[in-house]
Parts: sequence; C-alpha cells; structure tokens
Amino acid sequence: MPVSFVASIHSQAGIDQKMLRFCYDRLHSLMMTLEITDTDEFMHIQTICDFATLIGTYTRGFSIIIEPYDDRMPDIRDPVIQLSCHDASLAIRPVFDRFETVVITSGTLSPIDLYPRLLNFNPVISRSFTMSLTRDCICPMVLTRGSDQLPVSTKFDMRSDPGVVRNYGRLLLEMASAVPDGIVCFFVSYSYMDGIVNSWHEMGILQDIMQHKLVFIETPDVVETTLALDNYRKACDCGRGAIFFSVARGKVAEGIDFDRHYGRLVIMFGVPFQYTLSRILLARLEYLRETFQIKEGDFLTFDALRQAAQCVGRVIRSKADYGMMIFADKRYSRHDKRSKLPGWILSHLHDAHLNLSTDMALHIAREFLRRMAQPYDKAGSGGKKTLLTEEDLENLAQDGMAM
Repeated sequence: MPVSFVASIHSQAGIDQKMLRFCYDRLHSLMMTLEITDTDEFMHIQTICDFATLIGTYTRGFSIIIEPYDDRMPDIRDPVIQLSCHDASLAIRPVFDRFETVVITSGTLSPIDLYPRLLNFNPVISRSFTMSLTRDCICPMVLTRGSDQLPVSTKFDMRSDPGVVRNYGRLLLEMASAVPDGIVCFFVSYSYMDGIVNSWHEMGILQDIMQHKLVFIETPDVVETTLALDNYRKACDCGRGAIFFSVARGKVAEGIDFDRHYGRLVIMFGVPFQYTLSRILLARLEYLRETFQIKEGDFLTFDALRQAAQCVGRVIRSKADYGMMIFADKRYSRHDKRSKLPGWILSHLHDAHLNLSTDMALHIAREFLRRMAQPYDKAGSGGKKTLLTEEDLENLAQDGMAM
C-alpha cells in the first residue's frame, strides 16, 4: 500500500508525504524557470515525479506492486515497480466536482447498474435505450459448436484442443467464402492469436482462407499495425476482400471503426477475460471486494463482456450500415454471461441464434446478406421513422409539454 511505502521512504531517506506530493509541481516550475524546451530528454525523471506525486496524494485506491521478474521468464531478473490504480472513481471525481450536470453515455454501459458502484456516485436518472433502426441491420449469433458438433471455447483446458482450433478455422473459412468485403476477427490475446494462426498454417486452413481473402494481422508494433490497416482497407476498396486479425484490449479494438464494406462480419473467438494470475488484477479484485462489495466473478464477467461488446461494436457505425456478429464460444450461450451484453445487441439476438453450429451460422449469414441487399427507405417513412425533421422535433416538444 502507498502508506507503508511512503513510511519506509520517510524512515530511510527523510522524505515525507508532503514533499512527495509537490514533486510534480516543483519539477515543472524548475523546467519553466530554466526554459527547457526539449522535455523528451527528461521523460524518465518526469515519470519518477509523477509516481512520487501520486503516492504522496492518495492513501487509498492505489497499490504499489513490485515484481522481481517477468512470469514468462522467471530465470531472468527484471525488477519492475508499478503503481496501479484500482479505483476509477478517483479519475471521475474532479468532473463531478466541477460540473453540476454530467451525462455519461456509451454503447457499452452494460450492465448499467454496476457503473454507479464502480464510479462511486448516485445517478439521478439511469436509462437504457434501444437502437432506433429502419431495418434489422445487425445480426448477432452465438456459435457453440463446429460442423462436427464438437463444442468450441477458449477455456484454458480447451483452447489448445486440435478439434477446437480446426473448428474455429473452418468457421472462418466458410464465412470468408460467403461474406463479401471485410471480415474482422478478435482473439483473446496476442499469444493465443499467434498459436492459432500457426496451427491453421500447419493444417492448411490459412492457405484455403487466402484463396478467398487477403489476411492482415495486428501486432504490438504501432507502425506495423497502421500499415496493415491501410493495406486492409485498400484490399476492401479494390474488391479483393480482406480479413483482419486483431486482439481484444488491443489498439484496434479500442478505437478503429470498420464501417460500411470494411466490416461486414466480426468474429469474437472466445471470451476475453483478463489474465487472472496478474498481480495487478488480483490487487484490484481485492480492493473492489473490500471497498464496493463487488464479487470477483461479477467484475471479471462484466469486464470480459464489455470488451466483447467493444470489439463487435466496431462493425456497425450508422443506421445505413449493416453487419453480422458471431460470438464463437459455448460460454456465450449461458444466460449469466450473455445478459451482460448491451441491450442493443440483446434485442437483436434471437433465441434461434443462441446455440448454432458452423453450418447453421453460415445459412443464417447468407439469408441476412440476401435481405440486406434489398433496397430500403433510408428515411424510414414506413412506420419506423428515425431521421427527424425540424417539424418532427417541434411536434415531439409540444407532445412532451402536453403530457
């Protein structure tokens, strides 16, 4: 905890909490006085001052985690000291203090009742709205098994099973042959993506997929990923079609849109749970349990399903757009997992689409694409009006005043 860490610094170096708290301000003042413009040269000392200011300011909501080595290479000493924030309410509190009215809105605020507990506030109004669409332009599906009826999942005891790897590959191959333009695939981690792509290459599945579409892969390197995205879009634009392999919690999952022909299908391979042996995650789970009485299982499921919704939401970015979403893991068929998905996905997730095999999902995909290819009224005059004129808004306002 920061309190004991600050106490040990005080006893060994004579630096108290107040001195630590003003490290950032003093360094900033010094650099301004000396008129230093090349701040990159002082990045490391700025990091140390930021660290010192945070541990001097907050006594709760943070943990100091010292790791003597990387778990993946325990024989090599590589000590790392990390300051981990477990309390999201610390970040949002200045906003609440400064403004009288705060509106928090997002397509992934689900389940909506957990956010006030995590952010430590009492909402005056809490509402969840459905999407107003002129047609059913999103088609979510839960795929639980392959064409050979073997269940598919990225659970630790199943993820390396050759049957699961083969069924995931056959799913992508079948979809690549039927879905036009761009397909985006999300995996639970970089290591799992590397392993499954290598297995597909050895099985010959990757070569079969590339007969239909080009394949591009996200890497931890920003420049490589940017180049891959650019070429992916070029392949979609020229009609060749492409598949983009990405990772949940990665750069692409957080901020890149695959609207229109850049994303007609997104496949979420598995449930993107965090690495449960992470010291940072374990410390955060302990803090949430003791402070907000949030159970470990509830938070892990909430976090994983929020990430899954974030990934599949990349595919639909406007009312004129359309796309399919496949949740490829048998665990999504469980109500306690599925119910954590946002309402706009659940409202389109029909019971008939909850327990599909690869061939059933392929049939539904073809039917959906055929339906989306038909002409439709974008203004929605046929009873489902979503583009409102100024006159419509005035009428709504008058109706609201009359109530």
